[in-house]
Amino acid sequence: MAYTHLTTDELTFIESYYHQKISVREICSRLKRSRQTIYNVINALRDGMSAIDYYEGYRIRKQHCGRKKIKLPEEERSYVIEKVNDGWTPDTIKGRNDQVVSCSMKTLYRMFKENILPLSSLPMKGRRKPNGHHEKRGKQPFHRNISERTIEFPDYHNEFGHLEGDTIVGCHHASAVITLVERVSRFIITIRPAGRKAVDIEEALSAMLSAVPAHLFKSVTFDCGKEFSNWKAISNQHDLSIFFADPGCPSQRGLNEHSNGMLRRNGLPKQMDFNLVTDDFIISVTQGINNRPRKSLGYHTPMEVFMSFIEDDHLSSLI
Repeated sequence: MAYTHLTTDELTFIESYYHQKISVREICSRLKRSRQTIYNVINALRDGMSAIDYYEGYRIRKQHCGRKKIKLPEEERSYVIEKVNDGWTPDTIKGRNDQVVSCSMKTLYRMFKENILPLSSLPMKGRRKPNGHHEKRGKQPFHRNISERTIEFPDYHNEFGHLEGDTIVGCHHASAVITLVERVSRFIITIRPAGRKAVDIEEALSAMLSAVPAHLFKSVTFDCGKEFSNWKAISNQHDLSIFFADPGCPSQRGLNEHSNGMLRRNGLPKQMDFNLVTDDFIISVTQGINNRPRKSLGYHTPMEVFMSFIEDDHLSSLI
């Protein structure tokens, strides 16, 4: 049975019983309390205190109970706020350990939750689309299904050079940005095409693939959007295997969907017209994410992991 503190009613009864000269044993029997608990109150009453005085003293002592709030030194506080403004999570700050922070990861999260430290936003939670949602966009009927990918690349999940791709659209669906993410390094590549038509997507992807070393990338997995209808020309020209996820199954390209969410939250929201921003701005947003440590990479950055697979002189064509 869990221990409970004396209530004000019990203290009043003890004071009344004490003045009635009722024995401690009888008081314990009536209140179902231990002898030591009753004696603590009786001794206070003998010293001239009242039940109210005893309760006020208890309230004061109670305020000093429990763990004291941790207060970070100003240098550590400034470092944490700076990294959070750069998009780092408390988990990344502690895991990367570029600078010592004198509290645990859970304590950092608690500080944000209690508004001890300011935090603009954390990664979204919940369903992206409600149950029963029906996709209204056009889909291409003829493509290579994702089931063929496992046959062609048995070591797909551990091999460098496999991309997941999609497009994110801007305000009023008038502009788009192609997003590609390499699976092993989590490295994101963004390309702004001239338009949203299939020929625009083909030209933009071909220009990017022509600028990188041949066979650096082995495959791309897209969704079934019509903007990728010219996939055969891209595949034949660059000797690249292209696959398509099943309709209504974004989890088959989960890394790309997650990357799109980060791009949205960090500078490319749906309300933005991508035709009104510069390529340098889109690149800076992408670089900010690529230089952010990831727990899945052992708290290395996507850039650091990607650089271990590619020569320096080829990197400028990708970012």
